Amino acid sequence: MRLGVVADASASGAGTVARFPITMLVAIHDNRELAQFHPIPENDAAWGKGFTEWTNVAKSKPLFEGHYQPHLPANLGFYDLRLAASRLAQARLARQYGIEGFCYWHYWFNGQRLLEKPFNQVLASGEPDFPFCLAWANETWSRRWLGEEKEIIVKQTYSAEDDHHHIQWLMKAFSDPRYIRVNDRPLFLIYRPLDLPDPRRTTQLFRDECRHHGVTEPYLLGINSHRDIDYRQLGFDGTQDFEPQLGVLANPLSDGLKVHDYTAARKKMISRTRDFPVYPCVFVSWDNSPRRGENGIVFVNSSPEAFETCYERRCNRCCRVRTTTAWSSSMPGTSGPKVIIWNRIRNTASDIWKQCAA
Repeated sequence: MRLGVVADASASGAGTVARFPITMLVAIHDNRELAQFHPIPENDAAWGKGFTEWTNVAKSKPLFEGHYQPHLPANLGFYDLRLAASRLAQARLARQYGIEGFCYWHYWFNGQRLLEKPFNQVLASGEPDFPFCLAWANETWSRRWLGEEKEIIVKQTYSAEDDHHHIQWLMKAFSDPRYIRVNDRPLFLIYRPLDLPDPRRTTQLFRDECRHHGVTEPYLLGINSHRDIDYRQLGFDGTQDFEPQLGVLANPLSDGLKVHDYTAARKKMISRTRDFPVYPCVFVSWDNSPRRGENGIVFVNSSPEAFETCYERRCNRCCRVRTTTAWSSSMPGTSGPKVIIWNRIRNTASDIWKQCAA
C-alpha cells in the first residue's frame, strides 16, 4: 500500500511540490496487476476456472520466522467487485475514514478492456456517488506478476488509431460529474509512459480530441515506477512518484526471496535528487510472496512510527489532490480493503497504519 500526492506541476519550483488551499485524499482502488477480485475468462484460461486474487491470498503461507502470512481480509471480507453492494460498502468505509475519492486502474488493450465490469457498472448506475479518476495500467499481463514480457497472457500494443479509439472511450468517463479534476481538468494517470511509442503524439492527441468534442483536456501524469524522469518533457503535466521503487533495491527481479527492512529501503528510495517537481508517494507495506512464492519481495518492520516519519517527510504539504494506493490491496500479501487516512482532526499516524496493516 502506498500514499502519494498529486499537484499542479506548473505551480511548482524545481524539486518542490505545488501548494494549494484545497486538499483531496484519493485512494487508488485495487492493485495494478491481474487478477484482482472477480473472475474473468482470461484468468480462467491462464490460472484455472474461478481464479481471483483471493486464490493467492487464501493459500499463502509464512516463508520465514515472523512472516505475516496469510494476510486475510478484514472489514469487508472476500468481496466480489461485480456486486454493487461491495462497491457501495467500500465507498461508505472510505468516507468514514476521510477518503474523498477512488482512482480506478483502467485496463485497455488495443480496444479491449479487461476487468471492466465493475467500472462499467459504476458509470452506468451512478453508484457509488463517490468521486473517481482513472489510471491506465498499460503493461503486458503475464504469469510473472511484475509486467515482464514472459509467459504472456495478454500483450499490450500501441498505435495512433488505437490512441484515437482510446480517448473516444475515455471522454465518456471524463464527462461524468463525479470525475476528479485538477484545475477543472480530468485527472488521468499512465503507469508506463515510456512504453508509449510516441508519448507526445499520444498526449497531444488526447488533448486535441477532447477539445474537439467540447471536453476539457485531461490533466496527465506519468508514473515513474520504471524510470524516474520529468515526464513534462514527453507531453505530460507532471510526474507521479511511485513506491515502492524496486529499482533502487538489489536484484528485485532475480530468483529467490528478497526481504528488506522497510525504513532502510525507504531511505534508499528518497535519497535520489531531482531538478524537477514530483508528486510524492509513501507505501505502507509490500509482500508479493502470495503471488511469487519463494521468488517474492517482502518488506518487514513497518510500524506506525516508521510510516508517520515517511509520510511527514514526503506528503505533509498542502496540495490539490492526495492519492493513496491501493484501496483493496497493493499486493495480495496486504489484505484488503485497506484504508490510508491523513486527517489531522480525526486520525493519527497510528490510526492510519493500523487501518493499512490490519
